[in-house]
Amino acid sequence: MYSHKLLKPDGRKLTLYSRYPITSQLEATSPSHEPVQANPHLRWHPLRGEWVAYASHRQGRTFMPPPEYNPLAPTTNPKFPTELPQGKYDVAVFDNRFPSMSLTANNPPETIVETLPANGACEVVVFTQNASASLSSLELAHLDLLLEVWGDRTRELGANPQIQYVLPFENKGVEVGVTLHHPHGQIYAYPFVPPVPARMLAMQQEYYQEHRRGLLQDLIQQEIADNQRIIYQDEDAIAFVPVCARYPYEVWIAPKQPVSSFMELNPAQRWGLAKALKTVTLKYDGLWNRPFPYLMAWFGAPTDGLAHPEAHLHAQFYPPYRTSERLKYLAGTELAAGMFANDALPEEKAKELQAVAVNLEMPVSV
Repeated sequence: MYSHKLLKPDGRKLTLYSRYPITSQLEATSPSHEPVQANPHLRWHPLRGEWVAYASHRQGRTFMPPPEYNPLAPTTNPKFPTELPQGKYDVAVFDNRFPSMSLTANNPPETIVETLPANGACEVVVFTQNASASLSSLELAHLDLLLEVWGDRTRELGANPQIQYVLPFENKGVEVGVTLHHPHGQIYAYPFVPPVPARMLAMQQEYYQEHRRGLLQDLIQQEIADNQRIIYQDEDAIAFVPVCARYPYEVWIAPKQPVSSFMELNPAQRWGLAKALKTVTLKYDGLWNRPFPYLMAWFGAPTDGLAHPEAHLHAQFYPPYRTSERLKYLAGTELAAGMFANDALPEEKAKELQAVAVNLEMPVSV
């Protein structure tokens, strides 16, 4: 992996990644030269026991621009610069112009509940320069690079003592609130371990202390033995509809042997995950022969510098559709009670995905 760091005219950082050497003649661009003035803060929710972020400047963020004003495409007209420069590179990562957290946040307002500066980081990860692509259409080597990029960003962000957890994710499709269609994801780096990964880590730690083995490691072995819901597997990686799926087409991807973070993946595991990632996204898009929306999130260990043998790096996909025409809305029992109700058995939806034929080596039209 090759990388090249640049500083944007407005002071934000940009890192370019490639499978090949990157020319040093590139100049960073930005839609605006005005420094980002974000100063988000956190307020404590006393009934839920969790922090809520407030970032009112995000009201002005980019929303559904026409293709000719795509801010994530490489700049073609210097008079109208985008976020990315022209040049030969595969993946780009830059500081979000409209962050929900900022390492420089300070002086939170006083309220009747506790407040703190939202001292975290928010990055945008542009998967490819091709605005018409998707994860399913990228070459395996490109996906392998993306996994390495997520590891590099986790390492760099997690090295900051303010950061305790790094979460790479992708929102795909207007159904999950996407406002820019260019293939991209985000990385949020939190000053604490957020509630969902904290709960999963607590369950994994409790299991590890009792069994001296990983909870997800054993669940994967049980899924393999049951052999009903597996979508992809090789010697190093697996993708499956979990037996406990909360969403009808939910899929998990993981290395078979536990590693706590992207940085611990060996080349064979990373390549296996690339194949699993391409298989799942190809099957999603092939299910109804149209782009398939989802939220994809990668869960790993906290970045607190401690060993976390209980943590097992993996991705979870949350697709919003329950049938080809019907969305699964989160309503009373999900949002109010926190208990999901699934209208379809995981085994049924796994069979639908298993029936979608894919070819990892064939180019995908975009």
